Amino acid sequence: MKSPLLSLPGAVPAEAPDEGVAAHYGDLFREQRALADGAGFVDLSHRGVVTVSGPERLSWLHLLLTQHVSDLAPHQATEALILSPHGHIEHALYLVDDGATTWMHTEPGRQEALIGYLESMKFFYQVEVADRTDEIAVVHLPAGSITETPADVVARETPHGRDLFLPRGALESFATAHGPAIGVLALEALRVEAHRPRLGRETDHRTIPHELGWIGTAVHLQKGCYRGQETVARVHNLGKPPRRLVFLHLDGSEVTLPAHGAPVRLASEGEEGRQLGFVTTAVRHHELGPIALALVKRNVPTDAALIADATAAAQEVVVEP
Repeated sequence: MKSPLLSLPGAVPAEAPDEGVAAHYGDLFREQRALADGAGFVDLSHRGVVTVSGPERLSWLHLLLTQHVSDLAPHQATEALILSPHGHIEHALYLVDDGATTWMHTEPGRQEALIGYLESMKFFYQVEVADRTDEIAVVHLPAGSITETPADVVARETPHGRDLFLPRGALESFATAHGPAIGVLALEALRVEAHRPRLGRETDHRTIPHELGWIGTAVHLQKGCYRGQETVARVHNLGKPPRRLVFLHLDGSEVTLPAHGAPVRLASEGEEGRQLGFVTTAVRHHELGPIALALVKRNVPTDAALIADATAAAQEVVVEP
């Protein structure tokens, strides 16, 4: 779904997985600084939007999600995962309940698979699942933004900012009133700086929540049974996830950034050494320079110098080994 804000001056379309919105509007670092200072907004209208309504919506979702949501208070934001039977991450959801309906947004194009799973689990519960992507656009306001939430718009507020579920037809007028518009690359840079994982970037087909630090923020360890819980409990009790997320400071003299999936090796073994992991997201930060997140084997020494593709990298621990 192509955003109308791509017609704004300077807009450069984003690449996968963020096609349909702007990567930036002509000045990447200025946009990052503005976002870090609480100014502007980010067009996330390419993200999938799903709602669940009905009197049993929270108790029903509680059975399916990794998060404790049965007593979720109105307007309290949370995030949750849906796991495979083997505990691998299938969906990441960003939720808020307005007292009558649970609103969630997910990765672009993932809403159909999510709805398919939710519909298959309805049974006799009094719930209604709806795809609202065609009518609702997600807009992100940074932490510290003084922009007020428009009347009748559901907001999901977290320490990292505020997500608005805005009527899609109001997107252009919102941009006119509350600019400047900021591209998704600026938001990605701040996400990497904050060590926050993203489905499809920091995950592959066998990622489990412990590897990314999603325990606590998206996975509640004291709730009832859900699909994949046995893996969560086993790894939590043993304390040994097979891989771990790391933050990388990349050599700033390199012109290009390592691509998603680029191999990570020990610097002592050089570019021909055995692969120990892969780059998940690499960005240019307005203060830190080139940085990245990567997923590496648990037993990689925490003080080891690494090579990300052909770029020297110093690591910081995100998930303890």
